[in-house]
Amino acid sequence: MRPPAQFDGQLANEAEAEQQDPRMVAMMISTRLAGRAVIRVVGRCEEAQENQELDLSNCQLMQVPDAVYHLMRHTELKTCDLSDNVITKIPPKFAVKFNLITDLNLAHNQMSKLPEECAEMGNLETLDISHNSFMSLPNCSFKMPKLRILKASDNQIMDVDVDNLTEAPSLESVDLERNPLAPRIHDQLSRISTILITISPRQTEDWEDLTI
Repeated sequence: MRPPAQFDGQLANEAEAEQQDPRMVAMMISTRLAGRAVIRVVGRCEEAQENQELDLSNCQLMQVPDAVYHLMRHTELKTCDLSDNVITKIPPKFAVKFNLITDLNLAHNQMSKLPEECAEMGNLETLDISHNSFMSLPNCSFKMPKLRILKASDNQIMDVDVDNLTEAPSLESVDLERNPLAPRIHDQLSRISTILITISPRQTEDWEDLTI
């Protein structure tokens, strides 16, 4: 006896699903996730239009989408949180579009530098670049006229331009904990009294251990 037509259709769908290319399935899932991320970004931009605080943390971003600049074009942002993404760099136009913010959080990304244009962020008071891949403090951070707090812990920073650091116009606090600072730099930073410098205890080199 022939099975009902509905049952025939179900068997056909199951067979098709089993034969579907795994790459197509992965692509469908990625597209679905990307769609959710876009919805999240748009929703947070709409919130920022109301409270002037843009929170794009944990949005799976590899860069700041162009749509964000468009959605924020009539909003004078006070803060911007881009932490917990996979951003490798921010473009020069970011500093131009968001030059009124006072607090910028770039922590937990994959950045190793900032564009020089960031020096033009004349109202920025707090900058967080911790948990990234910086090998030195960005030069622009020494030129920001109102920057008071710089958080740069958990990077790969070995060298610091101590002269530029001490001549920064408004710096009050710099966090450099858990960075592989060169011994010479570590010693120089330890002697600074005009700025609160937070650094991890220096590891003694083998040649310095006179007990060996």
